[in-house]
Amino acid sequence: MNQTLILAIILIPCLVIAIVFHEVAHGLVANMLGDPTAREQRRLSLNPLRHVDLIGTVILPGILALTGAPVFGWAKPVPVNARRLNNPRRDMMAVAAAGPGTNLVLALVGAILLGLLLPEDAQVGEPLSILGFALFMFISINLFLALFNLIPLPPFDGSHIVEGLLPEDAARAYARLRPYGLPLLFLLLLVVPWLFPDLGIVQRFVLPPVEWAQGKFIGIARAVAGV
Repeated sequence: MNQTLILAIILIPCLVIAIVFHEVAHGLVANMLGDPTAREQRRLSLNPLRHVDLIGTVILPGILALTGAPVFGWAKPVPVNARRLNNPRRDMMAVAAAGPGTNLVLALVGAILLGLLLPEDAQVGEPLSILGFALFMFISINLFLALFNLIPLPPFDGSHIVEGLLPEDAARAYARLRPYGLPLLFLLLLVVPWLFPDLGIVQRFVLPPVEWAQGKFIGIARAVAGV
C-alpha cells in the first residue's frame, strides 16, 4: 500500500469526524437556546451521511492535503434560524463558538490518547506508529478547523462572533460582506500563493498559529506520557 493511500485512509476519517462533530455542536447549542431547526431536520445525528458534502468534506481537503496546501473544507451547514433563538445576537455568538470549541475538545482528547500511547522513554523526533501518526493528524486537523473557523470573515464562525460584539448598525454593514467571504478566502489562500509564491501568505499568517497550538497540545500529550 503506497504512502498516498495510507495518508488518505488516515486523513479522511479524521476530517469527517472533526467536521461532523463541529456541525452537530452548532445544532445542539442552537436547540438548547431555543432554535429546534436542526433537530426538526434530523441534523443532530453523528451519522456522517447527514452532514458530509462530497466536494467540501472529502475531495477538496484530500487534494489540498496531498498537494501540501492548507487543508480546509466544509460540511452541509447545520440549519440555524437566528429568529427562533431566545436572544439572537447573543445566542448566535454561542452557536458559532460551539463548533470551534468542539474541535478544541476533540484535539484535547486526541492529545490525551496520544500521550497514553507514547512510551515513557520516547524521544523528540522519534517516528510515531501509524496509530500515533493518525492521532497527531487528528489533533492537527481539529486545531486547524478550530482556528480556521474563527477567522472573522463571513461566512465563518468568527464572523458571527464579531457581529454579536459590534453595534447593531455596524453589524448590519459587516453582514453585507457575507457573500464575498468564501471567494476572498480562496483568493488569499489558494490563488495569490499560486501566483505570487514569494509572498508566503500561508507560511507567514496561516501556519504559525496552527503550529503554536500544535506545540501546546503535543506538550499535553508528552505530559500525559510522562516524557
